[in-house]
Amino acid sequence: MAKDEGGKPAPKQDQPWIFRTYAGHSTAAASNELYRTNLARGQTGLSVAFDLPTQTGYDSDHVLAKGEVGKVGVPISHIGDMRDLFHDLPLDQMNTSMTINATAAWLLALYIAVADEQGADRAKLQGTVQNDIIKEYLSRGTYVFPPEPSMRLITDIVSYTYTQVPKWNPTNVCSYHLQEAGATPVQELAFALANAIALLDHVKASGQVPEHEFPQVVGRISFFVNAGVRFITEIAKMRAFVDLWDEICRDRYGVTDEKLRRFRYGVQVNSLGLTEQQPENNVYRILIEMLAVTLSKKARARAVQLPAWNEALGLPRPWDQQWSLRAQQILAYETDLLQYQDIFDGSHVMDAKVEALKAEAREELKRIEDMGGAVAAIETAYMKEQLVASNSARLAGIEAGEQKVIGVNAFVETAPSPLATGEGSILTVSHEVEEHQIARLKEWRRARDNDAVEAALAELRRAAKEGRNIMEPSIVCAKVGVTTGEWGTALRSVFGEYRAPTGVSRAARNDAPELDHVRGMVDAVSKKLGRRLKFLVGKPGLDGHSNGAEQIAVRARDCGMDVVYDGIRLTPAEIVEAARDGRVHVLGLSILSGSHIPLVTEVMARLKEEGIRIPVVVGGIIPQDDAEKLRAAGVAAVYTPKDFQITDIMADVVHLVDADADAA
Repeated sequence: MAKDEGGKPAPKQDQPWIFRTYAGHSTAAASNELYRTNLARGQTGLSVAFDLPTQTGYDSDHVLAKGEVGKVGVPISHIGDMRDLFHDLPLDQMNTSMTINATAAWLLALYIAVADEQGADRAKLQGTVQNDIIKEYLSRGTYVFPPEPSMRLITDIVSYTYTQVPKWNPTNVCSYHLQEAGATPVQELAFALANAIALLDHVKASGQVPEHEFPQVVGRISFFVNAGVRFITEIAKMRAFVDLWDEICRDRYGVTDEKLRRFRYGVQVNSLGLTEQQPENNVYRILIEMLAVTLSKKARARAVQLPAWNEALGLPRPWDQQWSLRAQQILAYETDLLQYQDIFDGSHVMDAKVEALKAEAREELKRIEDMGGAVAAIETAYMKEQLVASNSARLAGIEAGEQKVIGVNAFVETAPSPLATGEGSILTVSHEVEEHQIARLKEWRRARDNDAVEAALAELRRAAKEGRNIMEPSIVCAKVGVTTGEWGTALRSVFGEYRAPTGVSRAARNDAPELDHVRGMVDAVSKKLGRRLKFLVGKPGLDGHSNGAEQIAVRARDCGMDVVYDGIRLTPAEIVEAARDGRVHVLGLSILSGSHIPLVTEVMARLKEEGIRIPVVVGGIIPQDDAEKLRAAGVAAVYTPKDFQITDIMADVVHLVDADADAA
């Protein structure tokens, strides 16, 4: 029997949460090796990262997939890739989280098809698909279809799994990316709960679930949240989530069983606050943020995955991921955290903070409800505009020094870090990965029964048009060898595609006197040019992380520039066409997916072909060696997360245009 420090029997210890590491890159085989290594090191659940073509329903050889294959996750083009991904991993014994949204039905279909091949009982499959499309319109950008068809797909997954895969969590309503997009704690609470309400209302209205069984569906809804470094507020936020969700389940949906009203959530702690400067400090930030979701037993996460200390620099190595995993294991197995009841019960400080957050969140929820719910608040751009404004305020606080970030705007003096230097300090994905994946894809198409593929796709389209549940037709598609792009194309032909509002309004701020100097510079250069300085902000490729591009566009607008920003997912050809037709004076490219070299190189080549001679600036998570390559290709300036003074960037842009005007 375990003893405490006084030799007495120790209190009974709770089971720890599921230890996960968000991982996947290069190829399915390489990712499988990584998963098996991490499981051997004590990881207790899988968390799969898919590459951007997979997330947005494109095959690896699509024009928009260029440069993106295997970069931010694993490419899954068909069931053969899924077999390789889970080779020697018995799916009926795994707990698998798949971060997938627009194509969630397809990836779940592939997963079930592989489980069937393994002889696994579908009723034993455990895990989740994220499957929260509303936050994709707000933050991460991997949406495909318009809101209503997207909600219909989510409804199909929820309705299907509750009978066919009953241990599966059919959605993780995801506030994680809302915080990454700048959400305040109140916005994270209200927007996530509004998303969950919209989802459940759609499931209920679909009629696919009998009324008396609806509480069981409510009980399968889980959440995926974020925790920032202000951990007292974050603990209060999690306790508020628990109370508000219980309230919604009881009062709105009539769920009487307390177990079915539990707020079940997994978490990855904040990546937004990780710094490129003094990156070793990120270890402490990650540890403190983990405490926010583990210290309170009442609001403890069911599963935790932590970013690596060097994610602001590039892809982490397996050793970096192991370091994050060890933090979880030390907290769970070496401390006495799991031996005690909730240490915050009865705290008047905590109770007051929780009640304050709940009151504000209820007000925001009512505001969204009065608009017609979360889907309506997406279509009117209300929630997106609120996030852009919150993120602007956050960045302004850092720039002004009001919000201290150690190593960035405070205590910046430092010795060189031996951890972040030298060859191999971050993981890079070879360009050969994309060539190999495309070759395998072409061979796959040649070897399969294409008549069976066409028949399966035809049935999928019929199910979509007729309003039938698309899960079984999708599983049939998976088993006959349909590709991700073919599944996506079939549903695009029925549902259409969608471009979400950018949240960047045309109205400039007039309450920012700190911008007056740059506004004067813009006015002077505009006079020299004979018209207003025009700045095109473009996001080539499939990278949907638009926060940086939005903030650049907002600040350029506030500085008096004529700004063109049409959102995410543009080809290099479309961006160059917009630069030509719009007669812009400067082009800014934002890429955070690691595909900056091929995409920027193509943009530069197309500009040259068109005879367009304008300064090009690039921003993203770009290693120094790559920055030098971009400059050699003709890029005028490269900005990374260390360049947090956005107004200084605006001044640089004006100087570049001024110099270009003088040279002309």
